[in-house]
Amino acid sequence: MEILNYAFMQRALLAAVLVGITAPAVGIYLVQRRQALMGDGIGHVAMTGVGLGFLLSWSPVWMATLVSVLGAVMMELIRWYGRTRGDIALAMLFYGGMAGGVMFINLAPTGSNANLTSYLFGSLSTVSESDVTAICLLAAFVVLVTLGLRRQLFAVSQDEEFARVTGLPVRALNLLTAVTAAVTVTVAMRVVGLLLVSALMVVPVAAAQQLSRSFAATFAIAVAIGVSVTIGGTVTSYYQDVPPGATIVLLTIGAFILLTVLAAPLARRRARALAAAHPTGDPAECAIPASRGAGDEVGV
Repeated sequence: MEILNYAFMQRALLAAVLVGITAPAVGIYLVQRRQALMGDGIGHVAMTGVGLGFLLSWSPVWMATLVSVLGAVMMELIRWYGRTRGDIALAMLFYGGMAGGVMFINLAPTGSNANLTSYLFGSLSTVSESDVTAICLLAAFVVLVTLGLRRQLFAVSQDEEFARVTGLPVRALNLLTAVTAAVTVTVAMRVVGLLLVSALMVVPVAAAQQLSRSFAATFAIAVAIGVSVTIGGTVTSYYQDVPPGATIVLLTIGAFILLTVLAAPLARRRARALAAAHPTGDPAECAIPASRGAGDEVGV
């Protein structure tokens, strides 16, 4: 393939695959925790890290990772202790992160708004070898956490009180989830962009839930969708000269719409099969709600 003859596209495709794996892998826990927009908030904070990276002549990816992790920890602390004024504190954190990023990158000798734009919306041609190295290391961390601790993270995401009663370190696991989400944002920012990464963390999971109710199947389908749309968006961006981040997100939304349409007859067929198996009907208190989502299953 012609596209593989160029080193920058090889790097972009590798980064796209890693983003397609990590974003839904973290997103499934955020969706269960009803924190679907957490990635968007972390993306705002990461802008300060990008700006600091240019100002201090250090890797913007690693600096964004550091700042994002600190921001994610602050978000969790605000969630625990913020109570009624927590939303105001979060708003200041998010908008302060955006403002800090713009300010620092304009103060940097080699920085400009054009540099910031490539991080906000993604850019194929600017993915360097050092970026790929950082992305690979950070993606390995995300995969180890989301797969190695999937049972514990699932339990905390489903019911914190029950997880606490069973002896799980709920606060430590919540912090780890937040940190993993922050790392995922910085993994994805070179391909999808900081302002669009949240969609890739949430929409593939929502699409997978149209087909499956089990956690394991939803996880696998969401990752498959993520990898497919990131590769498809990257290739389309190369041949059609369109923004990669926007292309990937639009493909993701298209996949959600398609699976939603396909899931309707499958749901009707499943309902008819259930009715045939139990012709007298289950007692109301034993019936499974039809709207029950993928993450509501007990097993992992």
